[in-house]
Amino acid sequence: MIEFGEHGFAGARISAIAGRAGVNEQLISYYFDGKEGLYRALQQRWQVTSAAASPPQLTLADVTTAFLRLNIEQRSFARLLAWDGLGDSGSDSAEQDQYFTEMADDLDPSYVLLMFFAASFAPTVIPQIVRRLTGLAADSPTFQAAYAEQLRRVIERLAD
Repeated sequence: MIEFGEHGFAGARISAIAGRAGVNEQLISYYFDGKEGLYRALQQRWQVTSAAASPPQLTLADVTTAFLRLNIEQRSFARLLAWDGLGDSGSDSAEQDQYFTEMADDLDPSYVLLMFFAASFAPTVIPQIVRRLTGLAADSPTFQAAYAEQLRRVIERLAD
C-alpha cells in the first residue's frame, strides 16, 4: 500500500514491494498474480474500509468527517486514490462504478457527495495549500479538529 501510494501503479516496483513486506517477489506473483492483482486486492481492501465509514444511517456530515479521518489516518490509501485519479493505473471498472453509485444512492444530487469527498482529501492531497491558508500543518491535530468541525458546520447548514 505504501509503495503504491508513494509511486503510483506505474512507478511501484514489485522488488520494492517485496522488500517492504520482507518476502520473496515470487510470493507476490503466486498469491496475487503479479502487481496488477496486488493493486486490485488493495482497492478491494479500501472498499471494505471505506464502506464502514459510510453506512446508510450516518448523516452526510458524519460520512464526510469519517472519510476525512480515514484519509488522514491512512494516507497511503488516499494517495493511491489520487494516483488513480491522475490516470496512473487505468483501474476504472464496473465494480468501482457500482461501489460509488451505491455510496451515493441515498444522496441527491451525487455531485454534492463528490464535493465533500474531495474536501475530505484536501489535507492529504494538498497539504502545502493547507499550510498556506491556515498556517497549520495538515497532519497537526489542531488543524484536523478545526477542519473536521468546519466541514461539519458547512454540511449541517446545507442540510437545514
